[in-house]
Amino acid sequence: MRKAPSRRLPPIRQLLELMAGLRAPDGCPWDREQDHMSLRMHAVEEVYELVDAIEAGDDVEMAEELGDLLLQVVFHAQLAAERGAFDFDRLTQVLVDKLVRRHPHVFGDVRVKDVDHVWANWEAIKKAEKAGSKHERRSALDGIPRHLPALMRAQKLVKKASKAALPMPGTVPEAKGRAAAAAALFDWVRACQERGWNAEELLRAETARREKALRAAEKRATAGKTPAK
Repeated sequence: MRKAPSRRLPPIRQLLELMAGLRAPDGCPWDREQDHMSLRMHAVEEVYELVDAIEAGDDVEMAEELGDLLLQVVFHAQLAAERGAFDFDRLTQVLVDKLVRRHPHVFGDVRVKDVDHVWANWEAIKKAEKAGSKHERRSALDGIPRHLPALMRAQKLVKKASKAALPMPGTVPEAKGRAAAAAALFDWVRACQERGWNAEELLRAETARREKALRAAEKRATAGKTPAK
């Protein structure tokens, strides 16, 4: 029988030792079977449970769900440490360094006018950080997670396209208020269901089609601004 981590240690160190113990040869069979791929959707589930707790205003549940989400981070860090890729301390330091870099108005001498200016700086710094690497974002539409729910992905695409002033053909329905928009969305889902169509799949496919068209338009616009040699 393994001993539990000493409570004299800081709680985060107790957690890290506990996770290493669960993955040890004499640890938990289930934990030892897991890898990054088998765990990847667990974090998504934990996030949604956290959202439920936040919306319920339940602090006890929120603390538990935040802990469950932290467990996912610690689990992946342990797996990465076993592969010699990185460990929890490393990923934490990377996060701290990134937050310092991206807040020059707090930890530097940059002055900002408003929140929009903060976001503009953030995006510029992020773009500079990734320049020249395999993670470089060459398009204004890059960086949208592929596995977002269809509606969230469509909204992200529209937001990025609007910021980049990319043309979005089509007629925008007349705005009649939030309640009317919500009802229209629900009615479209109902209409799809009654016809045997999957609304999530339809919107995902349409978003992919629009994204392809927007990227083509962006490429044409960029080519037009490039001086001829």
